[in-house]
Amino acid sequence: MNQPPRLPEGSFAAWSRDRLTLARRGADECGDVWQLEPGVYVAATAAPCEEVLHRAQDFPKASSPLFPPLKRSSGAPTPEERAHAHAARMRGLRPQAVAARIGEIAPAAGRFADQWPTGQDVEVLPAVRDALAEIGLRYLFSEDAPTLLPFAAQLFLAREMLERPSRWVWPRWIPTPARRFRTRQQVAFTNALRPIVRRRRSSGRLGDDVLGQMLRPSSRHGLVPEEAILDTLPGITVATFETPSRAAGWILLHLARHPQAAGRVAAEAALLPADPAATTSAHLDSLQYTQALVHEVLRLHPPSWLLTRRTTRQTQLADYTIDAGSTVLVCPYTAHRDAREHFEPDQFQPERWLDDSGSPVKPGVFLSFGTGPHGCEGAALAMAMLTLLTAQTARCHHLSEPPGPEPSYQLATFGGLTTVGLRLRATLRS
Repeated sequence: MNQPPRLPEGSFAAWSRDRLTLARRGADECGDVWQLEPGVYVAATAAPCEEVLHRAQDFPKASSPLFPPLKRSSGAPTPEERAHAHAARMRGLRPQAVAARIGEIAPAAGRFADQWPTGQDVEVLPAVRDALAEIGLRYLFSEDAPTLLPFAAQLFLAREMLERPSRWVWPRWIPTPARRFRTRQQVAFTNALRPIVRRRRSSGRLGDDVLGQMLRPSSRHGLVPEEAILDTLPGITVATFETPSRAAGWILLHLARHPQAAGRVAAEAALLPADPAATTSAHLDSLQYTQALVHEVLRLHPPSWLLTRRTTRQTQLADYTIDAGSTVLVCPYTAHRDAREHFEPDQFQPERWLDDSGSPVKPGVFLSFGTGPHGCEGAALAMAMLTLLTAQTARCHHLSEPPGPEPSYQLATFGGLTTVGLRLRATLRS
């Protein structure tokens, strides 16, 4: 596989909070697409961003995964076997599959809200990450989740180490400390997962979770080989809680800053079952304003604010002829603030996502989960997790920021828009 394109030194790789302002200025002053430097282009407004993501043949997603297949003496699974494993995994992540398991997702969201310490400033992201990791791993592995949870935490740490900015771009064949750590944690996770796969297959009790879906033979592809299953699960395991955690930080911050909106969420959540395990997809569908708030926060602060594509052949984008091998940076952050798509785009207005609001405002482009052939396969699961976490938290608590002139967080932008160090205080909602 080719080395995935890296952001050029001295430009996007060094972005911080003020660089997001620069991105907005670039979109406003330079147009829909602008050239950052030779061979590097930025798709900054809605139309070209959607065009790049839909034109997967011209602008393919980098093929190098964060957790590449492990090297084995028996040989790696073939590309066809990995594709079959991915298709089997998708059976458990489709919207209808998520809807059928809402009652398994809701209890951990309720526990997160019930166990939030009141009357003290709490760092939000670690607590949110723990709650979403529990939800995500139970969705993937059911009763085997507790066994795999500590290994998943180490996979997350490996991802964090790999994503840290560096002034050097090392070739993929150089075993840097971060890459060696990644491989050790991937091997540990695989070694913990292998006996679970074999036990389920030998007993015939495959389970109804995502792993169970992968173990079931299909009429088209038959049985997915064990090694293909093991190779495809580390990445999705981390993805079930890593990106949603970033999103949840922004959502909880907006509940603190917009108490009237939080009150509307609490009113909806009051109608949920007292026992979260009794929550159904119908209850989730009834949380219309809560889902609108989640969409609006994700629009303003997309967790993955910059997506990288590399052209495979010479092609046209807006007014540019882009040569093969060029890098195109798709910026959902600026696309979501395109005034041609969103009325008053810088304003927090959850109502724009409500069909029955009576407002002339209509939702525009939304790229927080991507779009096109490489859209996020876990979008339905992420929306269910975030909606229920938001509803249960607002049902229990008023949130507020600690007093003081400075925000209670710092903004990290290299791997995604993250509220680093965010601290909030909860008081019981009467």
